[in-house]
Amino acid sequence: MKRLHVHVSVDDLTQSIRFYSTLFAAEPTVVHDDYAKWMLDDPRVNFAISNRAGREAGFSHLGIQVEVDSELAEVYGRLARAEQPIVEAKNATCCYAKSDKQWIADPQGVPWETFFTYGESTVYGEGSLGKLKEISAAAGCAPSCGEPESIRQAAPRPAQAACCAR
Repeated sequence: MKRLHVHVSVDDLTQSIRFYSTLFAAEPTVVHDDYAKWMLDDPRVNFAISNRAGREAGFSHLGIQVEVDSELAEVYGRLARAEQPIVEAKNATCCYAKSDKQWIADPQGVPWETFFTYGESTVYGEGSLGKLKEISAAAGCAPSCGEPESIRQAAPRPAQAACCAR
């Protein structure tokens, strides 16, 4: 079974933990000085927040988390048919977890990750949004299509996107 993943960058982690714990009627399942995560069943979502240097508060990225490796192969196959640049990150350490993942940006530049988590980590690690930005920029147009600055910085649109034809 798959789970939707939503990651939001926040300015004040403590205040945000209070807010989301109230909203979800649940305490986070993982808490660090710069990160918190709720693994919810209703709605079925992996909701994470973080306060990391250099990141603006707001939407970070979306994702699909799978529970078994075979599901990840299925999702990877669909991504390969999406005709967008893909960043693969095997044995990645990110968000205090060990995972295999792939990153892709949709035609609007919204970053998506698909991942299978198989372990924990004592460090936050590094994500792959920067690499996704690089390959998307190499394949695409300048980020001038009207999306919020935080999304343009995360993943510019690929060349075949409609905004680039304007």
